[in-house]
Amino acid sequence: MPLDPEVKIHIISHFRRHPQDTGSPEVQIALLTARIKQLEEHLKTHRKDFHSRRGLMKLIGKRRALLNYLKRSDFMKYQVLLKELGLKK
Repeated sequence: MPLDPEVKIHIISHFRRHPQDTGSPEVQIALLTARIKQLEEHLKTHRKDFHSRRGLMKLIGKRRALLNYLKRSDFMKYQVLLKELGLKK
């Protein structure tokens, strides 16, 4: 279940560092968060979809690794990103 192109463009334009940026940790974390929320909604209605649940767990692990990297490299951007995305930590 990929994200809609309009949603993806909006997320990238909001979190990018410069006009050509699509791969900074902030953008990647924001895109993963949107996909995670989408999968969570899917799993509320399809409780026995264990393949999607495994994919969700992999996305959460990837986001966690990127958050740890951002925390080590730039703590202020990490805190701002957590607040903007509404993540706990």
